[in-house]
Amino acid sequence: MDEEGYLYVMSRVDDVINVAGHRISAGAIEEAVLSHMAVADCAVVGQEDRLKGHVPLALCVLKNGIDVEEEQLLEEIVARVREEIGPVAAFRKVVFVKQIPKTRSGKIPRSALASLVNG
Repeated sequence: MDEEGYLYVMSRVDDVINVAGHRISAGAIEEAVLSHMAVADCAVVGQEDRLKGHVPLALCVLKNGIDVEEEQLLEEIVARVREEIGPVAAFRKVVFVKQIPKTRSGKIPRSALASLVNG
């Protein structure tokens, strides 16, 4: 809800990643990642982790003409997620891709992406 009382629906509540017992919204992480000027599109899914259950993994499409070191970009994106959501949502892995698959209605097929990521 903003200062004027407007409520915005940003993502589905069932798009959650359970990180060490904390339920983190994949959509909220995506919003933080997308706020970076170099990122054109992204999808966040849970990657299986032996210690935490799952950890967020971001699949990112960069804007055309962006020429930056991937390691530097990862650091900037992680810092942004930590600042906007908190350290529990921060991740250490981003996969840079050419395109994010979408359904006919424009939604991200999270379960299919999670299956690909987790084998």
